[in-house]
Parts: sequence; C-alpha cells; structure tokens
Amino acid sequence: MKRMFTTQEKEFVFDLWKKGVGFSKIASILDSEPGTIFTILRDTGGIKPPNRKRAPLHLTMAEREEIRVGLSAKKSIRAIAAFLGRSPSTISREVQRNRGRRYYKAVDANNRASRMAKRPKPCLLEYNLELRGIVLEKLELKWSPEQISGWLGKTMPRRKSMQISAETIYKTIYFRNRAALNHLLAKHLRRSHSLRQSKKHSRKGERGTINIVNGVSIHERAKHIDSRRSIGHWEGDLVSGSQNSHIATLVDRKSRYTIILKLKGKDSASVNHALTERFKELPAQLRRTLTWDRGMELAKHSEFTAHTDMPVYFCDPQSPWQRGTNENTNSLIRQYFPKKTCLSVHSQKTLNTVADQLNNRPRKTLKFKTPKQVIEKSVALTS
Repeated sequence: MKRMFTTQEKEFVFDLWKKGVGFSKIASILDSEPGTIFTILRDTGGIKPPNRKRAPLHLTMAEREEIRVGLSAKKSIRAIAAFLGRSPSTISREVQRNRGRRYYKAVDANNRASRMAKRPKPCLLEYNLELRGIVLEKLELKWSPEQISGWLGKTMPRRKSMQISAETIYKTIYFRNRAALNHLLAKHLRRSHSLRQSKKHSRKGERGTINIVNGVSIHERAKHIDSRRSIGHWEGDLVSGSQNSHIATLVDRKSRYTIILKLKGKDSASVNHALTERFKELPAQLRRTLTWDRGMELAKHSEFTAHTDMPVYFCDPQSPWQRGTNENTNSLIRQYFPKKTCLSVHSQKTLNTVADQLNNRPRKTLKFKTPKQVIEKSVALTS
C-alpha cells in the first residue's frame, strides 16, 4: 500500500532537511524510503513552501455541508443563503460549478476549491525579461546568486525593477513550477546540488554525525555528573557487526555497570523501544541521565525521555572521548564479539551472560571492586 504523508509529516520532512538531515535518516524516522523523501522535496527544490491559508470570504467545509443538507431537504437557494448569511449568487455559483443540485457533494466541492485555489503568482523573472536575461547570463558565468544580487545593486541602484534578492534567484531555480529559470541551472552553482541544502548538511552527517532535532548538547549537562559521584548517569552507543547487525551498550559512569541489549534493527524506533523497556525495569535511582553520540538511532530521544524521565545529552561530532567510559567498555565487549562477526545470532540471554561477566570483573579504577558491588551498595544507600 502506498505510503501517504500528512501535512504535518511533510512539514517535518522539510524541517529536518533544513537542519541538514539526509534522505536515509529522515526515511528511517518516518518509516519510509529515501526515494519517497526525495520526491517530497523535489518539486520545491528542498525549500519549504509557504503554508496555504484559506481566504476569510471563501466557503468553508462546514458551510458546504450545510448547503448539501439544504439541497437534500429541497430548500431553495435563497433559503440556504439566508441561513448561512451568504449572497444567493454565491450559493448558486457554488452549486452549479459542482454538478448541480442533484449531485452536489460537500467533500468533492471542497477538494475542487482547494485545487482551483492553487494559482501561483508569476515570479519576478517571469515578467521582467531584461532582468531574467542578466541573471541567466551571470549564472552561466558561474556567478553566485548573492554576487548577482549585489552586483545589480551596485551597478543599477536607481532602477528598482532591476533589483532582485539572492533568495529569489535560488527559489526560481529550485522551484520546478517556476519556468523562468530551468532547475538544471543549478549545475552552475557552487555545489551543483539538485536540491537546496542546509549549510549544516554534509555526507559526514549522513554517516552519523548530524544535528539531532532538539538534541541537548553534552555541554549543557550538569557539571556534577563529570565527577562520577552518583549512580544513574549512563553512557550509550551501538556496537555493529556483519550483515547489518547491532547491539546497544549502556554503562553507568560511576559503577561501570554494563547492560547489553539485543536490537531488531538500527532504526530509531527499534533502538528507542529497546532502551525504554530496559530502563523502565530499573529503579528510579538508576534512571537519571543518558549521554549518547550523534547517531540518528536516538532521533526519538524526546519519546524516550517522556517514558523514562531521563534527559538525553548528545556528544559533539567525532568526539568519542566524551563517552570515554562507554568506549572503553565497548573494547571489552569486542573480546566476546569480534568485529566482522554477525551479532544477530546471539540471544538476549547470551548478551546478559557477557554483561554479568563484565559486571563481576574487578576493576582497578574501582579499587578492584566489581561494578556489581559498587552499584548494589549505591542503590542500598539511596533506598
């Protein structure tokens, strides 16, 4: 069945794209395909279109439903108009343009009105041919829209009709319903992208170091967490294996107590579900904060926080030392699960066994106490 997107979901796609999130990451969040996300962005070149608003004098869906009810009751056009406080000619035209009294349907009439209301105004370069010629000439010379706009302002300051903003040039190139400039002219721009991209967008970001929507930086984390004086402050990450297999690793900063979770997939829904269910099993003293890297697997961090009351903090891009405890623990876990081996073959029971071995191993940093001893003592003291 074809995936249909609501208006809110489409706005969400444009907002994520503006923040620099790539097709694959957006698709994983919305449980869709990268090609579908590209299709949504394509017609406007990645630029979020303005919200459409119905004119106050236009008939509403509720009024059209009243018209349908009135017609079914065999009321006259004047009677319906009087009831709605509208002109009889307005109601008459509405009925005639929508198959007459016998076949009038409110939903069909409202949908038709929405379609007919799509009348984009001609853009500046469509009717100003002189300006369009200059812009086209400069684009072919590899001038940027900003350079073109600035140059026109300097050379023709008194000719208001020859002024244009850089943003208008970009929109005319990227909006495919604007015929003044072919969207293929994007090849003359610095980056030659087929879609308008955020300055934050990068290939590096698509591989996992992108800006998480509404993510809170680790620099806003309370300073006392750095001192490791209390339990319940966790660091987390994914460990990957062959055949696109993954496990989640969690380590308490103070006790070094380790949890390993089996995952159905790397997508945000699977990771969020696994983390939420595991943390809900822990006592409140062990549920304080979670620090993660910038992978999109935790894009649904707001949902995680809502279910666990644990704020999530995100490290800086390419800064694994900010989760040093977790990184060190992952190297220990690799002793059990070497690189280039499939992790999906291991059951949660097997993962628990490995975690138990790590939690019962004396640590020099804990003065040779085990993580299990430290965390059990801390929970007992706070109970």
